[in-house]
Amino acid sequence: MKRLLEFILISLLITGSGCSPENHDQSKNTPNVTISINDESKLNTARKYDLVENIVFTNTGNKQPEKFNLWVALIRTFPPYQVVNSTTISPPDYTLVTDEHGNQYAEFDLKDIQAGQTISIDINYSVTVYEIQTEIQTCDGELIKEYTQPELHIESKNPQVQALADTLSNNTSTVCQKVGNFYHYIADNLVYTPNDFNWGAQATFGEMGADCTEYASLMIALSRSQNIPARYLEGILYLENQDKNNGRIEHAWLEVYLPSHGWVPIDPTLGRSPLTRNRYFAQVPADRFIVTLGRNPSTLRGGSYFTYIYWPGNITTIELTDQNWQIRLVNP
Repeated sequence: MKRLLEFILISLLITGSGCSPENHDQSKNTPNVTISINDESKLNTARKYDLVENIVFTNTGNKQPEKFNLWVALIRTFPPYQVVNSTTISPPDYTLVTDEHGNQYAEFDLKDIQAGQTISIDINYSVTVYEIQTEIQTCDGELIKEYTQPELHIESKNPQVQALADTLSNNTSTVCQKVGNFYHYIADNLVYTPNDFNWGAQATFGEMGADCTEYASLMIALSRSQNIPARYLEGILYLENQDKNNGRIEHAWLEVYLPSHGWVPIDPTLGRSPLTRNRYFAQVPADRFIVTLGRNPSTLRGGSYFTYIYWPGNITTIELTDQNWQIRLVNP
C-alpha cells in the first residue's frame, strides 16, 4: 500500500463551465416561430481573427514530478466554418495527437518543471471564420448512420428523452420539422442557469438548471432518439460587447444532419429568445471558433479544452495558475 501511495496518479480535468452569459427572454409563452428555410447553403461574412491561448502552471511542491503531461486541444481548419491560417506553439517541444473525431492536440512532456518553477504555454492562431446560412426548402433524402447512438451525457435511449422526442415528432412529416420542434421546445422550456457541472441531457428533466452544455446535449439526444444524426461542438465565442477578455467565453452548440443538406449548425442556447430564434437555427454568425468535435473526446478524459496529469501526488503539487484567451478582430 505504501508503494502504491508513492505513485498515486493525480489527474486534473479542465471542464468548460463557461457559456454565453447573454440574457434573453425566457418566457414559457413564446409564440410559435416559423423557421424560414430555402434550398441553399451560403457563406456570407468572413472575419479574420488573431487569437492567443495562454496556460500557466506552477510547481508549488517540494520536488520535481516523475510525470507531468499536458494535452491542449488545438483550433484546426474545420470546413465550412473556419480556416486556420497559421499556428505557433510555445514551447516548441510537443507531439501532435489526433483523436477519434479528428480533433488535434499538442501533447507536452513537462516533467522537468522544478519546485517553485512556473511554465507558460502559449498558442497563437490566425483564423478566418465564416458566417453560415443554410436555407432549406426541401428535406428529402437519406440520413447517415454515424452520430445516432447514445453516449455519456447524450442519453438518447433514456425513456424520458424518447417519450419527449416521440411527442414532439407527432404530426411531422420531415426530419427538418422534427428538428425544428426540438429546437423550439428547448428554447421555450429550459431555464438558462450557469453552472460548474457537466450534467448532460437527462439532467434537464430535473431541478439542476441548464447552460449551453445541457441545451446542446438535450438537442442531440432528442435528435438521436429519432435516428437523426447530431454531434456536439465546443469552442470559444467572440463577444464584441465586452471590453476585456472577449474570448474567455467557452461555449457549446451542435450540428444536425439534415437530408439533402448534410451537417448544419444549431445553437439552442443563443437561440432561446424569440428575437434570436431564427438566427441560430441552421445558421451561425462569424463569431465562434470550434475547438473540439464530439461530446466525450477520449484524449480529454472527460474534460474540455485541455487536460493534464502528474505524479506522484503525495510529494508534488502542480497548480494551474492561469488560463486565458485573447482575441483580436483583424477585419470587422
